[in-house]
Amino acid sequence: MEFLEYNDVSAEIKGNMVPGRLKMTDQNIVFKNSKTGKVEQISANDIELVNFQKFIGSWGLRLFLKNGTLHRYGGFKEGEQEKVAKFFKTNYNKDMLEKELSLKGWNWGTAKFNGAVLSFNVGSNTAFEIPLHYVSQCNTGKNEVTLEFHQNDDTPISLMEMRFHIPTNELAGDMDAVEAFHQQVMNKASVISVSGDAIAIFRELQCLTPRGRYDIKVFQTFFQLHGKTFDYKIPMSTVLRLFLLPHKDTRQMFFVVSLDPPIKQGQTRYHYLVLLFGIEEETSLELPFTEEELQEKYEGKITKELSGPTYEVLAKIMKVIINRRVTGPGDFLGHHKTPAIACSYKAAAGYLYPLEKGFIYVHKPPVHIRFEEIASVNFARGGASSTKSFDFEIELKSGSVHTFSSIEKGEYDKLQKNKE
Repeated sequence: MEFLEYNDVSAEIKGNMVPGRLKMTDQNIVFKNSKTGKVEQISANDIELVNFQKFIGSWGLRLFLKNGTLHRYGGFKEGEQEKVAKFFKTNYNKDMLEKELSLKGWNWGTAKFNGAVLSFNVGSNTAFEIPLHYVSQCNTGKNEVTLEFHQNDDTPISLMEMRFHIPTNELAGDMDAVEAFHQQVMNKASVISVSGDAIAIFRELQCLTPRGRYDIKVFQTFFQLHGKTFDYKIPMSTVLRLFLLPHKDTRQMFFVVSLDPPIKQGQTRYHYLVLLFGIEEETSLELPFTEEELQEKYEGKITKELSGPTYEVLAKIMKVIINRRVTGPGDFLGHHKTPAIACSYKAAAGYLYPLEKGFIYVHKPPVHIRFEEIASVNFARGGASSTKSFDFEIELKSGSVHTFSSIEKGEYDKLQKNKE
């Protein structure tokens, strides 16, 4: 099987170039985010057209899909154009054309909508493009449309908003050009508005991060976290991973939702939601779907009536709707016959869980470490020449070190075996 692989390519995500690894095979194109481990896959059959275009300091691939979405990857060298073009022609039967950009610097031109992309053209060349799912809000004024954008916390400078002035066109007749522009944007924008009934509602759940009691309302494309002070609407597409972890006391369960990008509360960023449930808390609910709809939408993976422990019901609904597996602890059992290792991290007490493909610590702050990120681990003697505890240090390939301290001596052999 012929394939091309690039280990130092970046994907453009909300205005930020995110490093990762790009692999192109005869079946699909796969990008793996180096930071989060998230994998994005594009089927060869979904590609409408491909361009080779100039990026800042390098060349890049521009993939436009049949569903109207745009993907851009930077970090290619000019000399690789011929090899990449040959690959696309041979495997996908696509001609890779070089995309000419307008460098005039004019701020007037023609706005064109193509799928989920807004292009601003000067003459016959594109000055810039906006993937419309980056748009968080769109407002209109007299002869004006304002676009607001989802922010990316990983980039030092973010585009907050952009205004388009649309002159009155007497030839347009009854059609309002501003309203038509607004409608085109809203059709593809990632604007979350609560409409319709929730699929499931869970009341007064105990949330450790962010702290408080919250109602969770699950909708088709997002879920709402509603508390006394704060209200969050979280797109399902931002959920990276789900974890279900038994508390060391065996009477409670942690349900952890990993988010990228995180939710914000003032200047605080929450990359994880950590919910705590009592083992004996139970709930029962009925999903607002017919049996036929459940079969069609979710392939029969979930039933109309659900009952059982609350954490189990919530985990099952999230797993099926988001289509993410729920990760539990691996085969590890510690000194006290539980998967949790009591320890301290950054002066806060919590629990470390060895997983099948990494470690997770809850809960303040939550930390998830994948095995592929780890450069080395070290068992160190605890502070003040302690003989009753030890420290477990994990050094990442990025150079940062996570130290989990005050671990009982009895866990040493168990962790040592798990490391091997």
